[in-house]
Amino acid sequence: MPTMTMVQALRSAMDVMLERDDQVVIYGQDVGYFGGVFRCTEGLQAKYGRTRVFDAPISEGGIVGSAIGMAAYGLRPVVEVQFADYFYPAYDQIVSEAARLRYRSAGDFSAPLTIRMPCGGGIYGGQTHSQSPESLFTHVCGLRTVIPSNPYDAKGLLIASIECDDPVIFFEPKRLYNGPFDGHHDRPLVPWSARASSEVPPGHYRVPLESAAVFRPGAELTVLAYGTMVYVCEAAATESGIDAEIIDLRSLWPLDLPTVLESVRKTGRCVIVHEATLTSGFGAELSALVQESCFYHLEAPIMRVTGWDTPYPHAQEWDYFPGPERVGRALREVLEQ
Repeated sequence: MPTMTMVQALRSAMDVMLERDDQVVIYGQDVGYFGGVFRCTEGLQAKYGRTRVFDAPISEGGIVGSAIGMAAYGLRPVVEVQFADYFYPAYDQIVSEAARLRYRSAGDFSAPLTIRMPCGGGIYGGQTHSQSPESLFTHVCGLRTVIPSNPYDAKGLLIASIECDDPVIFFEPKRLYNGPFDGHHDRPLVPWSARASSEVPPGHYRVPLESAAVFRPGAELTVLAYGTMVYVCEAAATESGIDAEIIDLRSLWPLDLPTVLESVRKTGRCVIVHEATLTSGFGAELSALVQESCFYHLEAPIMRVTGWDTPYPHAQEWDYFPGPERVGRALREVLEQ
């Protein structure tokens, strides 16, 4: 089985779908000739031509708006917003058009489009290249929101997203593009080849949407995480000597709630971790769902570890980033209650 980075796995998913389905088109800023700012589409234009993989003007509203029209008339566009921080000009198109199209047309039209967005921090990108805006999409009826944490899932989830008849917001934690990251920024980089999840089949396969994964089995408490935070939580549990069960959500909405509840009912304790700001973050929804369904199983209050309620800083990135030390403190505190 070949090993791939997340960049290579995402490229492989798009390659497979371009070859498999003539209705798939890929476009966005610099994704054609240049191959994308992170090289996720490198070589695809040369292989499939400029009518299947092409560059778009610097207009997120135009990119998404045209993709909705294409999707309504039978194509399956995969568009890239170069950084998740730049999606705001397209938000009206996403919410008012893509998410509502099936409902507004009484099922006559749908919007099978996938919007890829590199997200998250850890790359010294500052406030306009580090945001995690997933909760702004999970709040919207009609959208699916997906965040993979490894190359195997990234390819399988992207293929499933492209084949889905609903609009999918596909977040890609850019700190994971070339290797897993445990939050220790001062240590040498670890390659994806050191992880079994880098073994990626070259052909077509799907990872089902709406499916979470038990990333690390454990008995003392449950940690709910996604994206880069999966590895930060793994490091925190290992360094703290805590037998934590880590659930990689993968699909934020629709959510695999049965997997979450099964784990919390088993352990009796829950910590939720994400990079996005605390207030109204997706962790608040997770906390409410767990509390509603697991009240009599909980042995301690649910705790959230998140980014702070400030713009993402540049100079103090590692004070903002929820690292293993901060996560570890939360794990110990929940166990002591």
